[in-house]
Amino acid sequence: MFVKWLRENVVAAAMLTLLRLYIGYQWLTAGWGKITGDFNATGYLNGAIAKAAGENPTVQGWWAAFLEGFALPNAGLFNFLVAYGEFLVGLGLILGCFTTFAALMGAVMNFAFLFSGTISTNPQMLLLTIFILVAAANAGKFGADYYVLPYLRNLVKRIKPNMKKPVIKAPTH
Repeated sequence: MFVKWLRENVVAAAMLTLLRLYIGYQWLTAGWGKITGDFNATGYLNGAIAKAAGENPTVQGWWAAFLEGFALPNAGLFNFLVAYGEFLVGLGLILGCFTTFAALMGAVMNFAFLFSGTISTNPQMLLLTIFILVAAANAGKFGADYYVLPYLRNLVKRIKPNMKKPVIKAPTH
């Protein structure tokens, strides 16, 4: 019943818009600070890896192995992905454009930060993002999704009939 209300009710859409704007602003400003600042994820990654050691590790060994074996050697890539990812998630949420996808990518980043042992505002942001994800298209009703999603649906309908189904032939021996 609550899910139906989140997905269909206009009052829910208005409340989700406020929530979207709040979360979007948090992501946008965090990303912009990294883009315009001197952001380097190397120290963060090393700190997260260090949290996997000791008597009470806050980072799981498998995650630390990923950070040490992949993320740290590719820190330049992660500098770019984190900064621009945060900024674009914020922009998508504020504009209400591809809202569900933007919220999903924000949730993925929140989980990555939580896996890395950073609490901060990540649990709160993740919890609020879940409402946007559950509400799906209704979360972007008062945003660009109101125009973008119907346009894409119509575009797919126009393209789909023109697509030929692949013909799979049986092999001949």
